[in-house]
Amino acid sequence: MGYELMVWKKALVGMLISVLLVGVPIGQAAWSVAGELGLTTAVKKTAAPAAPETTAVAAVLLEPVTNQVIYEKEAHKELPMASVTKLMTLLLAVEAVEQGKFKLTDQVVTSENAWEMGGSQIYLEPGEEMTLREMLTAIGLQSANDACVAVAEYMTGSEEAFVQEMNGKAKELGLVNTSFANCHGLTADNHYTSAYDLAIILKEGLKYPLFREISSMKESDLRGGAFKLWNTNKLLWWYPGADAGKTGWTEKADYCLASSAERDGLRLICVVLGTKEPSSHFRESTKIFDFGFARYRAVNVAAAGTVAGTVKVGKGQAAQVDAVAAEKVAVVALKGEEKSFESKIELPGQIDAPVLKGQELGAYVVTKGGQEVLRVKLVAAGDVPKANMLQQMKRVLDKVY
Repeated sequence: MGYELMVWKKALVGMLISVLLVGVPIGQAAWSVAGELGLTTAVKKTAAPAAPETTAVAAVLLEPVTNQVIYEKEAHKELPMASVTKLMTLLLAVEAVEQGKFKLTDQVVTSENAWEMGGSQIYLEPGEEMTLREMLTAIGLQSANDACVAVAEYMTGSEEAFVQEMNGKAKELGLVNTSFANCHGLTADNHYTSAYDLAIILKEGLKYPLFREISSMKESDLRGGAFKLWNTNKLLWWYPGADAGKTGWTEKADYCLASSAERDGLRLICVVLGTKEPSSHFRESTKIFDFGFARYRAVNVAAAGTVAGTVKVGKGQAAQVDAVAAEKVAVVALKGEEKSFESKIELPGQIDAPVLKGQELGAYVVTKGGQEVLRVKLVAAGDVPKANMLQQMKRVLDKVY
C-alpha cells in the first residue's frame, strides 16, 4: 500500500510540473499518469453482427412485407425439399376453404391409394373418415403423407389433378425454380424448389388465419385422443417468436425447414435446405434468424385497414369515401436508421360514383433519401352507389339553401 501511494505522489508531482513548466494540457498529463501506473482506457465499439456461415446447401432470410432478402446462400438453386412440399398442399387447401369451396367439417374418406402411402403418416385405413380440419392438422403437424393424398383426392378427384393445381399456383406466384411431382414430398423426378421460392410460398400461406393456426399448433389429438400429433417444427418450442413453418427430410433432400418468426413487429421468414445432421436445420435457422433480428428493425408506418384519408365522391349516394391501406405499410431498416424514412399519401381530390369496396384510389408511399422504397395501395373502405336523379337534385338544392 505504501509503495502504491509513493508512485501516485510521484506521478501527481510530475503532472503538475508538466502543466506549470511545459504547458502540457491537464488531460494529456492525466493520460500520462494512467500510463505510468499501467492503466489503459479502451473505447468499445459495438460492431454489427457479421453474416453467418451456414452448413445448409441453400438458405434465405426474407422480410415478407417488402420482399427484402436479408441473407442468402444459393437462394435460387433447385433442390429437393422433402415434406416442406406440404406448405403448398396446405396453401391450396386453405385457399379453397377460404373461397367457400369446402368446409372444415367436410368428411374426407380415405382411399386405398392414400392408405398405401409410406413415410410419415397417421396410419389411415381404407374407408376411414376424418373431417377436413383433422386431415389438414395431421398434414401440418405430423407431416402425414396419407392425409395429403386423401385431401388431394377429395378436393380435385386425384393426386395428379391436385399436383397440376400446385404447379399452377407456383406459376401464379412467379416461382421459376419450382416443380411439383406429388403433394407430399417423397423423392420423385422433377420434384424440386429453391429456398427463395419456399419463402414466397410460406409468405402466401401466412396471409390466411387458418394456415397460421395450423402451422403454429404444437400438438393436437386425433381419433378421440387415441392418436397424438406433435408438430415436427421444434422452433415453436425453442425459438422465441417462432410461429409457423414446415420441416422435411429424405435421404436425397437431407434436413430442410421453412419457418417464420416475429419480434417487435418484425416478421422474418427463413428457409434452409440440405443440412446433414438431425436437428441441424433448427440450428442453422436459429443462427440466421438471430442475424436478422440483431441487425434489423421494423418501421411500421400504418396497419392494414388504416384510414389514410377521404376522397370526395361525385354523383354518389355518399359525399365521400374513406381510403384505407390495402395491406400493412412497413419497411425493414438497419438498426439506427429507423428515422431515415418518410411517408406521403397520394389521393385524388374527387372521383365519380359508383365506387366499389376495395377499388384502388391511391397509394401510401414510403421514401428514403428521396427514393421510393415502398408503395402500398389505398382502396375504398366501402361501396358508394351512384345517386339517382332525385338524390342528385336534392344534394344541389341542399347546397344552395
